[in-house]
Amino acid sequence: MDDPITIGHRVQRLRTQRGLTQRQLAEPSYTPAYVSTLESGKVRPSETALRFLAERLGTSYEELATGRPAHLATELRLALSDAHQQLATGTADEAAVRYRRLLADAEHLGLVPEQAEALLGLGDCALETGELVDAGRHFQAAERLLAEEPLPRRARAIRGRAVAHLLAGELRYACYLLESTIDELGASGLADPEALVILYAAVIGPYIDMGAHARAAHAAELALALAPQVDDPALVAGMHRQVARTFLAEGRTADADASLAKAQAVYQQLSLCTDLAHCHWMRGYVQAQKGELASAEKELRAARDMLSARRATLFTAQVEVELADVLRRLGRHGEASDLLSAFLELGDRHGAVHAGGAHRLLGLIAEERGDTETAEEHYVMALGLLERSGASGDLADLCRLLGDLLRRGGRTEAALDAYRTGLGHRSPPGTTTLGPAPTALAFPRH
Repeated sequence: MDDPITIGHRVQRLRTQRGLTQRQLAEPSYTPAYVSTLESGKVRPSETALRFLAERLGTSYEELATGRPAHLATELRLALSDAHQQLATGTADEAAVRYRRLLADAEHLGLVPEQAEALLGLGDCALETGELVDAGRHFQAAERLLAEEPLPRRARAIRGRAVAHLLAGELRYACYLLESTIDELGASGLADPEALVILYAAVIGPYIDMGAHARAAHAAELALALAPQVDDPALVAGMHRQVARTFLAEGRTADADASLAKAQAVYQQLSLCTDLAHCHWMRGYVQAQKGELASAEKELRAARDMLSARRATLFTAQVEVELADVLRRLGRHGEASDLLSAFLELGDRHGAVHAGGAHRLLGLIAEERGDTETAEEHYVMALGLLERSGASGDLADLCRLLGDLLRRGGRTEAALDAYRTGLGHRSPPGTTTLGPAPTALAFPRH
C-alpha cells in the first residue's frame, strides 16, 4: 500500500474525474470530513475504507491502494502459472528465461508475492540444471521477500534451500533447515498441513542417506496422516514418491511399488515430465533391490532419456550412477565404467553422495577384475566424499568393503581401522547427529 499522501491524491483525482462531491463519495458509511482528511494525506485509510471508496469510485481496491491496475497482477500470475507448466513439460533452460522476464516485470510493478513465485521457479530450474549455488541463492531471495509472511508461506523456499544442500551432499544442514522449520511451525501455532507435508516429505531423503531410517519412517507416517488435508495433487504425489523410500528401507518392496504407482498416476495425468522421470528412476531402484535387473535397466534408461531430453543435467548424471550399478551387476563392466568415468569427469559438483557412489562402484568393478590397487584407490576416494557429506549408511557399507579388501591382502591392522571407522559412523536407530527429532504435531481428525 502506498503512503497516505499518495493515496489521498489518488482518491481526490478519481473523485473529481467522476464529478462526485466529498459527501457523495463518503455516504452512507463515512463523513465528508473523513474523506477530506483522507484526501489531504493526514490519515492512513483502513482496508475496509479503501474497499468501500474503490467500489464508489468504480475501481479496484488494489488500484486505489497501489496505483496498479488489478489486471496487471492477474496477468502476471497467469504468466507465472504458464511458466510453471513450461518447467513441468519443457526444459529448465527455457522455463528459466521466462521466469527471469516475469521476475523483472514483478519487480517493476512492486508485486512482492509474484517476485517470490518467480524466484521459486528459478530455483527449481537451477536444481534441474545442476546449478546448486544459484538454486540456493534464488530460494534464499524468495525467503527474504516473504520474511514478513506467516511461516507456512515460506515452506517452499525453505524446502528448496534444503534440497539444494542435500544434492550438494550437505545432509546435516539440509536436515537442520527442515527440522528447525517443523519445530518452529509447532511452536508458533501455525502448523499448516500443506507446509508440513512439504517439509516431512523433503526430510525423508536426508534421513535415509544418514542412516536414520526410523526417523525417516516416522516422517513418512506423519506425512501420510496429513495427506487427506492437502488439496494439491502434485504435492501429495511427491510425498508418496518419498514415502516409497522408507518402505524400501524397511524391505517392504510391494508397498514401495504401490506408493510409486500412486505418484506415477498423478504425474501422468498432470503431464509432470520431470516428476514422472523420477518415478521411473525410483522404480528402477526398487527393481534392482529385488534383483530384477533387466526391468531395473529398462526403468532407469527411461528415466535417463526423459531427463536428458529436458536437459536436466543434475538428475541425468545421478540416474546414470544407479544405471551403472545395474550394468555392473549384469556383468557389463565396460558400459558401467564408461558411465561412471563420464560422471566423475564433471567433478563432484553433482553431489558428494553420488560422486562417492561412483567411486564405490568403480572400486567394486576393479576388485571384480582383480585390480586390488585401483579398487583401494576408489574406495578411499569414496570414503573422503561420504565422510564430508555425512552419509552414514553408505559410509558403513564402504568401510566394510575397504576392510574386507585390506584383510584379504593380509593388511589386518589397516582392515581393523577401516571397520572401526564404519562402526563409528553408524547412526543409532532413529537418530541423526542433530539431537532430538522434531516435535510431532497433533491435528484434529476429519
